[in-house]
Order: sequence, then structure tokens, then C-alpha cells
Amino acid sequence: MRVDAQPAFILHARPYRETSLLLECLTRDHGRIGLVARGVRRERSRLPRGLLQPLQPLALGWTGGGDLAPLVAAEATAVPYVLAGSRLFSAIYLNELVLRLSVRADPHAGLFEHYHDCLRRLAGAEGEAWTLRRFERDLLAGLGYALVLDHAFDTGDPLEEDVVYAYVPDAGPVTWREQPGAVRVRGAALLALARDEAPGSDDLAALRRLMRSLVRHQLGGGELKAWSMRLAPETSRR
Repeated sequence: MRVDAQPAFILHARPYRETSLLLECLTRDHGRIGLVARGVRRERSRLPRGLLQPLQPLALGWTGGGDLAPLVAAEATAVPYVLAGSRLFSAIYLNELVLRLSVRADPHAGLFEHYHDCLRRLAGAEGEAWTLRRFERDLLAGLGYALVLDHAFDTGDPLEEDVVYAYVPDAGPVTWREQPGAVRVRGAALLALARDEAPGSDDLAALRRLMRSLVRHQLGGGELKAWSMRLAPETSRR
């Protein structure tokens, strides 16, 4: 099999042997894939090593299949996204999130576009925390773990903005009561996420706690390295 000019982003790159790189990439049509860029660390490589980094929109070509296919072509399709400070760390979080929750060679419709849109928003003026909450929502939905955002799981009644719920992983919002693994969240926060309308600061903070709980649940109780980074106050709301 040969794939040509596939829209892609590199999520992570690391040295391999003396002259090569191992790449984890998110592609439009093939989902997350592993590629090996052979000889790219040589002084005179035919592949442009400078392009093989995160935040750079690319068109990649490779041959074969398996867990690590040989990279045969790489071209920039636009200028790289320039992020700094907390927004750069948010992009690092974004990449780790995709790496940890997705599996190789398992395409998910819309994931590439959601990821690209998230980078655009981080590079623009939209709220950083709300941008990440939207992507987390869309990523979980694409992976088959969509949030319940319109009704209470225990009663079936429509959510009410001023009512406080307990959000239970693998179930949804239920009438509030203390229980293991549940996150306290107002109906207004869940409805804002469903409507794609940025909520107030308190509800946005509750959504951050909720998303972290749900991601941790999907990781079997694991943690993301990005969560432990000591960053500026704005990024602490990531």
C-alpha cells in the first residue's frame, strides 16, 4: 500500500537508532499512525527534518503497513502554528490527549478536523480553556464515549440549568449525591457544552474537573503528564 499527500500533523517525534526518527502522526483519513523517517537525522537527508515537528500542517506519504511504515515524502501545506506560553502547553496537552486515548490505524470521522480547528483557536483569540473543553467533548464522542448533555440518566428528565448533578462516568448526570467517581456540575454547564456556547467561569471550571475525571476514567485511572506541569495561572485551568 502506498499513501500520497495525506493531510497530517505530527503529535510526537523521537530519535530512532543513529539517524532516524519515530513519528506518531494524526492523519485525516487513516487516524493515528506510526511512521519511521529513515536517515532524516543525517546532514544530507532527502526528507526535510525541519518540517517533522508538531504544529506544522503537512502532507505525508508512506508505503506499506504495520505499526511503523516508512515515511517517503513530507511537504508543508501551510505555515506552522506559532504558540507561546500557556497556549503552547495547551497544544502539548492536546497532543498527549490524542496519543493516550486513540489507537493506531483506527480512523475516526472528524477527529482530524476537530484537532485542526482546536489548533486554529489556540492560535487565535478564542478562550483557551473553552477551546480545550470543546475538543475534549468532540474527541470523547468520536471515540465512542459521548457525554450525556441533555437529560438526567436516572430520571430521564431534561437537564435544568439551576440544578446540580453528579456526573457518573459511563452513565451521565444523575440527581446529586456523594458517590465515588462522580463530579459535581450544574445543568447550565452541561447544556452550554451541548449548545457549544461558552459558560461562565464557575461552570467552565466545573467542566474542566469533569473532563479530567472522564479522561482519567478512560485511562483506567491513569494520569497525563501535562496535568502535572507547573504553569502560569491561565494554563492551570487547562
